[in-house]
Amino acid sequence: MPPSRACRVVLSVCALLCTAVLCLAGCGYRVVGRSDNLPAGIHTIAVPAFVNTTTTYRIEQRLTDAVVHELLARTKYHVVARPEAGDAVLRGNVVSITSNPVIFDAATGRATTVLVTVTLAVSLEDRATGNVLYRNDKLIFREPYEISTDIPSFFEEEGPAFDRLARDFASRVVATLLENF
Repeated sequence: MPPSRACRVVLSVCALLCTAVLCLAGCGYRVVGRSDNLPAGIHTIAVPAFVNTTTTYRIEQRLTDAVVHELLARTKYHVVARPEAGDAVLRGNVVSITSNPVIFDAATGRATTVLVTVTLAVSLEDRATGNVLYRNDKLIFREPYEISTDIPSFFEEEGPAFDRLARDFASRVVATLLENF
């Protein structure tokens, strides 16, 4: 015997409600880059200028600026320069920079692409408790840059390569602080 019209309506409503509940419940996924696992008491992050122990001029300024920009763009935290003004302090140290040729011109034997490798130490400290919230003394970032073999059209690529490396570094550090805490 076929179900009555009232029974079909009730079954349809139940099916619709079950579907809605399943859709609203989701499956546990979330958008990457939107998590925030820092302690609740942290509202301001101080990012003093990084320390540069290398001979590369102003690399610490590029890295510090990139981190500040990334924190402002991706988080709700207020960012300041003075450590005493922050709830947490993010410190960085440029430990080493090396350049190695990786591609050579077959005709002349001269390097046409150089790989720049920067090693950094980074730590985040909660000022109130003195606890180290994050620390990595071996952050390594690499960026290739080309060396023109045509002298009249030569364009110095080292600066833009350092800028790309700084943005990559900042993006990874901020993601690590927020998501992999």
